[in-house]
Amino acid sequence: MADTPELLIDGPDDAPATLVLAHGAGAPMDSPFLNAVAERLSRRGHRVVRFEFPYMTGRRTDGRKRPPDRQPVLIDTWRSVVAALGGPQRLVIGGKSMGGRMASLLAAEDGARGLVCLGYPFHPPGRPERTRVEHLGALAVPTLIVQGTRDPFGTVDDVAGYRLSPAVSLAWIADGDHDLKPRRASGRSHEDALDEAAAAVDGFLGSL
Repeated sequence: MADTPELLIDGPDDAPATLVLAHGAGAPMDSPFLNAVAERLSRRGHRVVRFEFPYMTGRRTDGRKRPPDRQPVLIDTWRSVVAALGGPQRLVIGGKSMGGRMASLLAAEDGARGLVCLGYPFHPPGRPERTRVEHLGALAVPTLIVQGTRDPFGTVDDVAGYRLSPAVSLAWIADGDHDLKPRRASGRSHEDALDEAAAAVDGFLGSL
């Protein structure tokens, strides 16, 4: 098993729920998006734990951009974090885009108390035929996917055509992109959308 990476923790240690979030392919664990989500959820009394995959840790060390690690490395890093925090049945796991997808694969194999995906990459942009949903059809772990309605990785119309497990629920953020950001013409701000996303996750965590 991989060494446990450094953890970034927000919220009280005695919170009823611990949510572990992994970053997406291109941004670190303290990206503006994940900072905003963690701040909102910790303010609501949840414990939020973040970590980085090895390639992102390397980028932080020397500033050199690297591609994401191969899937076995990503999953092994996830397993080391989950073990360090007490095991899958104690944790809600998830993350942004790629980080959430890796968490969903781990949940399908090892289980978890719950799963939260923020902007799930249902398919690569412009390649709707290359779906990443097969394991979501039989997923038994209670799951929340928070998705922008115009996310190029999976729009409302795209997702309507997938066979998802009854354990999977979706919270749609109106006019949101992959970062849940609506267009200015929508009359909604990114802050509004992030507040809505945090409220959805808060309600989901409270239901477990």
